[in-house]
Amino acid sequence: MTKPSKKQRLSVYLEPAVMRRLAEHAARRDHSRSLVAEAAIESFLSPDAAERQEAAITKRLDQLDRSMSRMERDVGISVEMLAVFVRFWVATTPALPEPAAQAARAKAGERYDQFVTALGRRLAKGPKLRQEISEDVAADGEP
Repeated sequence: MTKPSKKQRLSVYLEPAVMRRLAEHAARRDHSRSLVAEAAIESFLSPDAAERQEAAITKRLDQLDRSMSRMERDVGISVEMLAVFVRFWVATTPALPEPAAQAARAKAGERYDQFVTALGRRLAKGPKLRQEISEDVAADGEP
């Protein structure tokens, strides 16, 4: 039977901040500082470390790309919704004579304040438009 090789000792000087982070990490994982340092050195010296790092970066970039695509979709929906609303409003709202226009402006201020309050409530807790649209589209596709 062959005798397992004995580990060799290495003395390393670390900055106090690095040593503190090493000790905290080892404590969180319930491992010795030596075990954590050995794993870190092994990972650093591993020939595939660059490929693993590249794979991790690629994965994160893919996640960011998907997130940006969703944001572009949501902004596109918002812009189109606003354009449809403005076209509808302009097409269906007749011009008012001046005395009625003054009263309408006063009422518009009240209605705007109500709108801002309702928008604030919806943004705080209500369903988002993009959720309603995706649910409606999914429901329309069912037989």
